[in-house]
Amino acid sequence: EVQLVESGGGLVQAGGSLKLSCATSGFTFGDYGIAWFRQAPGKEREGVACIATSDGSTFVATPVADRFTISRDSAKNTVYLQMNSLKPEDTAVYYCAAKEWGSLQIWVRSNEYDYWGQGTQVTVFS
Repeated sequence: EVQLVESGGGLVQAGGSLKLSCATSGFTFGDYGIAWFRQAPGKEREGVACIATSDGSTFVATPVADRFTISRDSAKNTVYLQMNSLKPEDTAVYYCAAKEWGSLQIWVRSNEYDYWGQGTQVTVFS
């Protein structure tokens, strides 16, 4: 059974940092693209970052590229999202998602992904 479990969300003051984790199981970690998405109330789900677990290639959405970093630990089958200089507009539920890398065409498109975690809430207050 494929599982993606997010953790690390919480309440943080603007300017602070959080590191989210996405622990995965049930598939061959090195064959997948794993992405972080976020969804704020009343807004569409948007892609934040994606990593190819095979070689570590990363893709980060332009609006957060100077503040967010995606990484992986293949020994732990886990993907991370380091978020620095957080802003109130970063407040959202953050989800990780996975799809076989060879089948992934447009990483920011949420309907491409086969597996999703349950999400973790990030709230940034000013």
